[in-house]
Amino acid sequence: MNRRILVPPVAIPVVVLMFFIFLLMFVLFSSIVTSAFTKLGIPPAVALTLFLFSILGSFVNIPIAEERTYEPALRVRQVVFMGIPYPVPYLDLEEHRVIIAVNVGGALVPLSVVLYELTRVSMLGETGLRFNIFLSVTISALLSHAFSRPVRGLGIAIPTLIPPIIALGLAMIFGGTNPPLVAYTSGTMGVLIGADLMNWDKIKRLGAPMVSIGGAGTFDGIFLAGLIALLLV
Repeated sequence: MNRRILVPPVAIPVVVLMFFIFLLMFVLFSSIVTSAFTKLGIPPAVALTLFLFSILGSFVNIPIAEERTYEPALRVRQVVFMGIPYPVPYLDLEEHRVIIAVNVGGALVPLSVVLYELTRVSMLGETGLRFNIFLSVTISALLSHAFSRPVRGLGIAIPTLIPPIIALGLAMIFGGTNPPLVAYTSGTMGVLIGADLMNWDKIKRLGAPMVSIGGAGTFDGIFLAGLIALLLV
């Protein structure tokens, strides 16, 4: 018996329209990100490549460690008394394994950009700017740690708009001759260090099979913090 699947004629124009809308949004967003990265002195072609790596890399997690925890679990065993089985609850320790991974788009890409910029600043001999960067990252990490919250079954989450606001304020105070660089480094590294690394001891107790540094709830904080901060300064 042959079965035919009928597709309404209106579905094809809608799909085509959705495709063009998605393509337009992608081009618009990529141009915004590219222009933001060029404020750091990065060539447009390299900036576009970094944008693509950030988006595609957000789906890639590289395992780096495995943590084990033991939590109390309620179990039931049967006890037979005079030929009659009785369920008896008891507490036991249950082992949980958590794989800790590094997200390519949310951690490795911004880290590579920051290392490149720090190397360039060091080669130019801008000691004052380098000190302001480290000071801004430290302050941003402490504030990000204060606003971050562990979410059971997911990872570490932070409100999306908090990191850009912190980065913008630090760029205005410590930006000196290069506010975009201070904004980007404090926005990205502040979240990565404060939200993820400083909560390392809590990660293994979140009950998730895998926790990604720079992924899940902190990817928006890291990516958008750097992007919005660059656009605002």
